[in-house]
Amino acid sequence: MRTLDHPVISERYFFPRVQAPESPTWVDVPGARLACARYDGPSAEAPVLLHFHGNGEVVADWADLAPGLVAAGFAPFFAEYRGYGGSTGRPMLDTQLDDALAIADAVGVPFERMVVYGRSVGSLYALHVAANRPVRALVLESGIADVGQRLLLRLQPGELGVSPDVFDAALEERFDHQAKIAATRCPVHVIHTVHDHMVDIEHARTLAHWAGERAELLELDLGDHNTIFAYNAPRILAEVAKLA
Repeated sequence: MRTLDHPVISERYFFPRVQAPESPTWVDVPGARLACARYDGPSAEAPVLLHFHGNGEVVADWADLAPGLVAAGFAPFFAEYRGYGGSTGRPMLDTQLDDALAIADAVGVPFERMVVYGRSVGSLYALHVAANRPVRALVLESGIADVGQRLLLRLQPGELGVSPDVFDAALEERFDHQAKIAATRCPVHVIHTVHDHMVDIEHARTLAHWAGERAELLELDLGDHNTIFAYNAPRILAEVAKLA
């Protein structure tokens, strides 16, 4: 078992709910079946927006976003995680990086027609796709720069049966976000509210700094971590529409 797939992480870091989308698009990965959702775009050649949602959310929560994304010029594809929504398996922090690539490949469009969007914990998986596939653009909303910092809020390495050095090495190997942003070659749009009470705005500023001239940082004055989209949907959709 990979260090960062330990059940302690699954139990303390992930908060899955069972609620399948109305018409799942199934993606099979080793040990699980993922209940994603796909929507038609405004044309057959419309770019795909591959969306990775946040913790405590499921694909079905975002069905109402699909019309707005279609109006913005996209064919939406909502990715699901193990154990969430209608998917089988249990959440696995590390293995879900591989799942994210499998989902991106299953979308079946040239990567230059794909924009990857990651919200909160979804930023881990969207960034991994962008670092390993030549996508059109990357959007990190309420995203996480330092994964280790987030994990250490809820656990200690010893609870995983490893030393701090082994824990740090696992993080560096699989969740080095600075290196992953350096590996991307696309525009990086970073969106965050200054009132985020869970993932501080400094995460967004760090991500944008790492992306350098390819970054566009949108700091919003309304909402918090869980209400950012409710308060800022028109601005966020307008930002994303630039990438269609």
